Formats: sequence, structure tokens, C-alpha cells
Amino acid sequence: MAHTGAQASAHGAHDIKAHVRTYFMIFGALLVLTVVTVAVSYLHLPHTEAVIVALIIATLKASLVAMFFMHLKGERRMIYWALYLTAAFFVLLFALPLWTEGDHIVGTTPNRWSAGMEAPKTPEHSPAPH
Repeated sequence: MAHTGAQASAHGAHDIKAHVRTYFMIFGALLVLTVVTVAVSYLHLPHTEAVIVALIIATLKASLVAMFFMHLKGERRMIYWALYLTAAFFVLLFALPLWTEGDHIVGTTPNRWSAGMEAPKTPEHSPAPH
């Protein structure tokens, strides 16, 4: 069935309103997640937990932006493979320094003074160790 000009423009206006409503909802979700991020900062979580929570919230926000504002929600598989590859390299680049610094045998990590720095001198007024 063919649409007349008036039907097509009414259908187009309805689609535009639906898209604008979606954009406002995503914008609202981003605002809420930003408020949650600030609220979590006041919880004074231990460092590791704070970083994990912050990364989870940031991942949610980045996903919303990528899916809706960058229009990746309806893209083909090739785009997703490029995103997965980028995410894998991102994780690898963050894990590499942790892996290289974490492979020392306990007690064998060189300290600052073995790298050529001068050891701190004991103050004159402190008693010598017995």
C-alpha cells in the first residue's frame, strides 16, 4: 500500500519524536549515572573497590553513548568485531604493566638504594641500634 504525502510526513514526525524521546531517556540515564559516580566517591571505599565501581559505571556510560548517540546499536557485525578488538587491546595494554611488575619473586624486587641512590643517613641524635 502506498503512503500519501500526509501519511508519510505524519509517520516521519512520529519516528522523530520517538528518537528524540530515546535520546532524552539516554541523556537522563547518563545524568543519573554521573550522580551515582559522585555519590560513590563519598562512600570512601577502599581503593581497589572504588576503581572497580568507577570502571563499571564508566563502562555503562560509554556503552550507552556508543550504542545510541554513535548509532552503533543497529550496525553490522564488522563494526562489533572492531569494537571487540579495540576492547581486547585496551585490556591488554592495562594488564601488561601489571603483569610485568607482578612477576617478581617475593623479596627480590630491587629497592631504590640498589639502583644507585644513596641510602638515607641516620640522624646524629638518634641512638645507634644495638
